[in-house]
Formats: sequence, C-alpha cells, structure tokens
Amino acid sequence: MSVELSNIRSLVQQIGGELVTWRRHLHQNPELSFEEAQTAQFVYDTLSTFPGLELSRPTKTSVLARLKGAQPGPTLAIRADMDALPITEENDFEFISNTPGKMHACGHDGHTAMLLGTAKILSQLADQIHGEIRFIFQHAEELFPGGAQEIVNAGVMEGVDAVIGIHLWSPLEVGKIAVRSGPFMAAPDTFYITIRGQGGHAAMPHTTVDPVVIAAQVVTNLQHIVSRNIDPLDPIVLSVTQFHAGTAHNVIPETVELNGTVRSFKPELRTEVPRLMEQIVKGITEAHGATYEFRYEQGYRPVINDEAVTQRVRDALVEVFGEEVVIEGDPHMGGEDFSAYQSVTPGTFFNVGAGNAAKGIVYPHHHPKFTIDEDALPIGVEAFVSIALKTLS
Repeated sequence: MSVELSNIRSLVQQIGGELVTWRRHLHQNPELSFEEAQTAQFVYDTLSTFPGLELSRPTKTSVLARLKGAQPGPTLAIRADMDALPITEENDFEFISNTPGKMHACGHDGHTAMLLGTAKILSQLADQIHGEIRFIFQHAEELFPGGAQEIVNAGVMEGVDAVIGIHLWSPLEVGKIAVRSGPFMAAPDTFYITIRGQGGHAAMPHTTVDPVVIAAQVVTNLQHIVSRNIDPLDPIVLSVTQFHAGTAHNVIPETVELNGTVRSFKPELRTEVPRLMEQIVKGITEAHGATYEFRYEQGYRPVINDEAVTQRVRDALVEVFGEEVVIEGDPHMGGEDFSAYQSVTPGTFFNVGAGNAAKGIVYPHHHPKFTIDEDALPIGVEAFVSIALKTLS
C-alpha cells in the first residue's frame, strides 16, 4: 500500500478539527429515533463533498454511502447510529443541545462524526481498496424495533462479507480500545404487568383488595428468578423500573402498573424467564383475590461477535495501536440493534474509550450530564480506516 498503516494517524490528524465541528453540530441539534430528518440531510450533504461515493437513502432518515475500490474484493460495511434520546441536557459547555427534552446522551453524535471522517479519508484512497466499503449512517438505534432491521430489510447488507461498528464508551478511559469475541451485549426485553384489585378508602383496607401491597410482593418475588431459578453462571438481569399506582394519600387504587426489562444472552432464557415471571404474578394475585395482565416483548437480539472477524479486527488494531491499548472487553448488559446486521453477516462490535476522570467526563450513558472526551474521535477514525485498509488491501 502506498499509505502504510503507520501513516494513517497523520491523515486522521488533518481532519481532527472537522471531527470536533461535526460532532458539536450534531450535539447541538439532536433528533429522536425515526425523526432524524435534519441529521440525515446534514450527513448526506457532508458526504456529497467527498469524491467517489455513491449516496442513497435506504429509509427516510438514514444514509448509505458506497465506495467501490479500484480492484475487486470483499465488501465491508461500517455502521454509525445517529439518533438522540428524550433527555434534557444538564451540561454547561457552549455546544449543549438547542432543544430541551432532546439530547445526545449516548455518543451517537460522536459515532456519526467518526464515520464521516472515515468516509472522507477512505474516499481519497479508493485506488488502494480491493472491494467495496458501505458506510451505514443508521437511524433509530435507541427505539425498538430499531433502525438496523429496517436497513437490513432495505437490502443494504446484500453481498456484505463483514460488518463492524464502534460504540464510544464512557466507562472506558480514553486511549483504550476494548475488543471481545462472542457474547458482547445482551438482548434487551421488556415486560408490562397490570394488577387489578378493588379500590377503596385507605382507612378501611379490609374492604379492598389492595393492588399496591400485591404488586410489592410481585416485585420482591420476581427477584427470586435470577437468584434462585437461573444458573449463577448465566448472565441475566431482571429489573422492575416503573411502579405506577394511586392518585391520593387516602385512596387505595384499583390498579397498579409495573414495567421493566430483562437482559440476557441465551435464547432459551428469553423463553423460560417470561414463563417463570407469569407463574409468580399469577400465583400472588390469585392468592389475594386480584387479577393480572402480563405482556412480555422481546427486543433486539444479543450482540454476538464473530470469532474470525473479531480476530482480524484485533490484529489490525494491535498493529496500529499496540497491545497495551487494545484490551479484552467485558460483556455488558446493554442492548444494541447492531445485532440485526450480525444476523445476516459476520461482524464485530467494539468499544473505544471516551471517559476521562481528569476532565470530569465520568457520567454514564443516558445521563443528563453525559459527554465524551473528543480525543476519542480520531482514535475511532484511525481504527475504522486501519481495519478497512487491512481488510481490503
């Protein structure tokens, strides 16, 4: 190659200012899942200034850029998500969200900026590429059923041999890259429980069937599933996150609504856990003369990184960054619709550190004060470019 892997860093440094500008523009102008019209247009307009890209809109709020190399070869897809979250930002830097109630609180602004930078660099190196690169700017990662499945349904992954993606990760210190083969992110399922009793005066509870007390027992007993029904070596989380009941201090309500999430990796647990949950809800409500409704919705598939693709990615990253930077990643129970791509082609998803305690960048994802260390942006671009050139040269 006329551009050696060791020289990619200088190419990335040349666009460092643009990476920050793009990321801050996106951060100031967040759009929620399936509403990313202006974000997609910004991406499309920016990509149109790069040479050799074939641009299209697979869905209303997504963008695809295709770069065909000078020689035939495999096809690599690289994905970034673009949507924001329904959170009011509490940061005080100069480029905070312009829209109250909407915020980039998960790093997707950085993901989009990194893929724009990757496309800019690789579009100038088409003569060195053997094969094709598809840059996928995806909508609606944060809201099930997610944008990735729509992208797959639109045929974007047809003919793709491998897919890669990065998540900027605030729990990981900037300067580190975490790569892992096998299970990496969990399947995020959701449950909804309604318990119906008989309301009445709080001073005369004996005349009621109190759904609050019943629901409290349900919440407590649901925790026994993980601690007593599941193999301790199987990672799983069951969290009740919403408890809605009542309108006044002296009224026992008619109903209680419980909502929450279950996170797991094994397909069989996604069948067994809801069965156990309903068994508990049914037993407790019937014992107290109440009734219930139970609904369980499966979310995204778990992210399972392909062993061969992951090894190629790790090798490319170690060659550029060194063994001390590229570490073994830990699986986490967050969900990601990147799994939709992995359902149709081998792929790997990895973390680039974006936290920095010295700068006060310590808040978790989805927090009103979440942000990223922008020093992570060139690291992500260098990773993407290095992997692409290593794979397609």
